[in-house]
Amino acid sequence: MRETMRDAPGVGLAAPQIGVSLQIAVIEDLAEYHKDASREKLAERERKAVPFHVIINPKIRKTSPQKVEFYEGCLSLPGFSAMVPRAHHVSVECLDEHGKPKVIEASGWYARILQHEIDHLLGTLYIDRMNSRSFSSLDNFSRHWKDKSIKEARAALRLI
Repeated sequence: MRETMRDAPGVGLAAPQIGVSLQIAVIEDLAEYHKDASREKLAERERKAVPFHVIINPKIRKTSPQKVEFYEGCLSLPGFSAMVPRAHHVSVECLDEHGKPKVIEASGWYARILQHEIDHLLGTLYIDRMNSRSFSSLDNFSRHWKDKSIKEARAALRLI
């Protein structure tokens, strides 16, 4: 799973995405994936490097009421992106790769990755949660939305 995620490249991969019916996901957000993003974009997303780790049988136990919307893509739907509202903060109970219980407190982009991967384990894709007016090919995303703030994109799409 680690190799498949890195080859894509992606920041997470759930076992069902590769045809394995287990409640396992791998997550890693390498600093090198951030090199093309401005400091402002990284700060807006609260995106920081996350070391490789495995989550087994994860359950989201708490979410913040605050929702944050950003564009997401998915290795299961290559070539597309859309705005997806997610909880800003989550608390996740799971087992680590050694079978030891673990609680993960995450906010910002890391919380988004966890929610995205746990959704896969529950049979949900980001397109089930997206703002449908924001759905776009990656070419159009790069051309029209990549350099805009979410506020600007929402205004242009008349989502405000």
